Amino acid sequence: MLSNHVSSSATPYRGRFAPSPTGPLHFGSLVSALASYLDAKQQQGSWIIRIEDVDGTRCNARFAEQIIDTLNSYGLHSDEPIRVQSQHHNLYEQQLSKLKQQQIVFPCNCTRQSLAKHNGSHPNKCQSNLDNPHSWRLQTSPVIYEYQDRIQGRLVFSDDLKNNCPVLKRKDGFFSYQLAVVVDDHLQNISHLVRGADLIETTAQQLHLYHLLGWTAPNLCHIPLITNHQGDKISKQNHAKPIENNHLPTLLRALHYLKIDLISPTSITEALSLAIEAWDPSKLQGIKDLPLEEQDLHFI
Repeated sequence: MLSNHVSSSATPYRGRFAPSPTGPLHFGSLVSALASYLDAKQQQGSWIIRIEDVDGTRCNARFAEQIIDTLNSYGLHSDEPIRVQSQHHNLYEQQLSKLKQQQIVFPCNCTRQSLAKHNGSHPNKCQSNLDNPHSWRLQTSPVIYEYQDRIQGRLVFSDDLKNNCPVLKRKDGFFSYQLAVVVDDHLQNISHLVRGADLIETTAQQLHLYHLLGWTAPNLCHIPLITNHQGDKISKQNHAKPIENNHLPTLLRALHYLKIDLISPTSITEALSLAIEAWDPSKLQGIKDLPLEEQDLHFI
């Protein structure tokens, strides 16, 4: 078992928000962006925006521009030039090559249909032909990871790596999120991640990649998800509406779900300044999700 394989609190704070440009920014993403921003600024750290467009089949540069414009309109400015994943495929290839040299990845010709009997997972190493289109998968591992999440508490990943071989590079040549996010966070010296709880399910894969590549993982913190009345995450996949730019009432409602209720700020700048002081992730402990309240249903 590898325990707390994450950055120490003494590490200079460098946080980030990394949206995928598959649509405009929606309310749930604004809440996530705010949580990461407030955590960074309360600790006098740097906050960085990264565009995670490694999936060239779903992402669009037009949406990337819209997302950045919306974030900026809410006073959420990147402290460094914005990194764009699609410009760095060579860096992901370099790290994949290292994993190939360690013989802990393997080629795979399997189709979705052939994996259906395993609920889409790939539990075992397969025999595949390199002459045909193939992905590259990470071998399963018996390693168990655990760490202490500031909001979720102690998290133990005992079976996540035993029952699946995640894709690191797809048959179409695009790299997976799992590999790209680890490489980018390491190269950008990201020390702290504040992100949605939906990403907990793939955290073990990322911690394992950090371990295999000899890197230290960021300190991890997962906020509850904004959900609709059916309990589904507010997301682009669920057709969440774009939020209005530069709209103080929207910002105040987003802060409300982070347990920050401000009394009559007159501007976005003032609201952010007050919110930085009021941010307290411990107020989100024990909360599974954050259902939209009646007055906010127009966001979906």
